[in-house]
Amino acid sequence: MTKTAERRPVAHPPVPPPLTPAPAGRRRRRLADQARAYGFLLGGLLCFALFSWYPAIRAVVISFQKYTPGSPPEWAGTANFTRVLHDPEFADAWRNTLVFTLLALLIGFAIPFVLALVLNELRHAKAFFRVVVYLPVMIPPVVSALLWKWFYDPGAGLANEALRLVHLPTSHWTNGTDTALVSLVLVATWANMGGTVLVYLAALQSIPGELYEAAELDGASLLQRVRHVTVPQTRFVILMLMLLQIIATMQVFTEPFVITGGGPENSTVTVLYLIYKYAFLYNDFGGACALSVMLLVLLGAFSALYLRLTRTEGDT
Repeated sequence: MTKTAERRPVAHPPVPPPLTPAPAGRRRRRLADQARAYGFLLGGLLCFALFSWYPAIRAVVISFQKYTPGSPPEWAGTANFTRVLHDPEFADAWRNTLVFTLLALLIGFAIPFVLALVLNELRHAKAFFRVVVYLPVMIPPVVSALLWKWFYDPGAGLANEALRLVHLPTSHWTNGTDTALVSLVLVATWANMGGTVLVYLAALQSIPGELYEAAELDGASLLQRVRHVTVPQTRFVILMLMLLQIIATMQVFTEPFVITGGGPENSTVTVLYLIYKYAFLYNDFGGACALSVMLLVLLGAFSALYLRLTRTEGDT
């Protein structure tokens, strides 16, 4: 028998440690990365400062001044706020805005949720119907308002023609004091519900299917599944969209401006439309800025609530 040669470990040369930059080099590289990051942010910060922050601060200053273009501003204290508060249109504008917001929540908040539920249950042509639902969002707001103005025409408008076709009584639509605001809510709902539907649809598709299967095994009906599974699983999205809709609808301007001009009998004058009248019809920029500050404070409260809720949800 031959002896097997014993294997000896082969000695490998030591691996040199990786070269690390000197502390000064790392510091310079970190500073250079931060400088590039802040450089990219600088453009956005300048745009916000020029087109958002400066006008807001300027409006607050002008709200305490007697300001007329072409003449030096004079300090007026709270006189602009007092004059605006005693304006008969002030109460009408706030009442119409609050009623518009309430109707938009009742009409324009339920319809997108129902449409999202229907789209989520479809098995075919989902992409087509998503495009159809989102199509109004892609139409410019002024064009959309002009189309609806023709649609609501009490004489030869398509709405009354459709009612006559089925032998139903016609309506004054935007020419009636009792129907004008509701008509504008329908316009705003049609024009803006596409994005809301897609957000709801994304939230619905993130719900685990096992929950619906368990509910079906327990004998839950469709309405019971929506109540006990869908709504609890999407409650955060519902609350966030509700706050965003309140903030958006309280700034309604295009529909009253293009379709009704604030009429009839000031039944569709909103706060933002009254701000426009003060600035460009009455040439009273102090009063317009005073109204803007009031609206800014109210919307700021809703925005703070929105940020608080989103931060709380993110922490959980």
